[in-house]
Amino acid sequence: MKKIQTILKHFESKKSSAIDETYTKERASILTNRTIKGENKLNAIKLAISMIDLTTLEGKDSAGKVFAMCQKAKNPLPGDTSLPHCAAVCVYPRLIRTAKEAVGNSGVKIASVATSFPSGQFPLNLKLEDVKRCIIDGADEIDMVISRGEFLSGNYEYVFNEISKVKEICTALSGSISQKIGTKKEIHLKVILETGELETFDNVRKASILAITAGADFIKTSTGKVQPAATLPVTLVMFDVIKDYFYEVGIKIGMKPAGGIKTTKDALAYLILLNEVLGKEWMTPDLFRLGASSVLNDLLMQYRKQKSGFYQSGDYFSSD
Repeated sequence: MKKIQTILKHFESKKSSAIDETYTKERASILTNRTIKGENKLNAIKLAISMIDLTTLEGKDSAGKVFAMCQKAKNPLPGDTSLPHCAAVCVYPRLIRTAKEAVGNSGVKIASVATSFPSGQFPLNLKLEDVKRCIIDGADEIDMVISRGEFLSGNYEYVFNEISKVKEICTALSGSISQKIGTKKEIHLKVILETGELETFDNVRKASILAITAGADFIKTSTGKVQPAATLPVTLVMFDVIKDYFYEVGIKIGMKPAGGIKTTKDALAYLILLNEVLGKEWMTPDLFRLGASSVLNDLLMQYRKQKSGFYQSGDYFSSD
């Protein structure tokens, strides 16, 4: 526990006081209070599409639904080869193999939620078995949830250790898979904080620090099952931690806002904030993702509008 407290004190000492929530909300609003037009908007839409983790996490998910979603992730707008594929598809563990077969060698990654998503209320040994099975079945990325109850109880060591142990599994299996296939394979770990349950911006900052120092490759706002999910002010707090960590140790950590991102305006606001706070080096799917299930169609509608000057009905785009 002493080690964890030392880590937290070290990074929090760089902040002179508790986070001013009113100021943070105003700052997020000011930073994103701009419009993108013309060719710049077209390029931003393409970039946003390339950053999407196209997601389905519903009880009614089926192999057929996931297969159709994977086709859309590979080729968002059939007939237009100028558009990039999505970064990844995100599914429940049972559907990893279906997704893996469907995406093939398209470059679309397979992300799977794990560690008793969305509640995180399983014993640690079962969470770790969950992660192992996901990777064995073909997941390229693990989206784990932290134990928010333990965090809010002040048991930071528990949260740090569970993330560390998941990271150890990702690293170990990355090595064994790399040896087997004869090329380097990395299983990336995204750590979901579920910021809507963390109550304060100071807790969001503290949880972000714990996740990053425990081994997260990405920090992620939400499961999408709790409201509020992703918000610009919360994302700004997490960006600031990522920036502080980079200045401290020189390592770039990725970020994934997820939940509630439904329109092109929403998606572009996150890209603007990303550029303003972390800069162009983070403007890549390797370091930024948008967790979403419905924003892709709106991006495609806006893309067609930018290209033709006319809106098309949503009926012209698949609903998967």
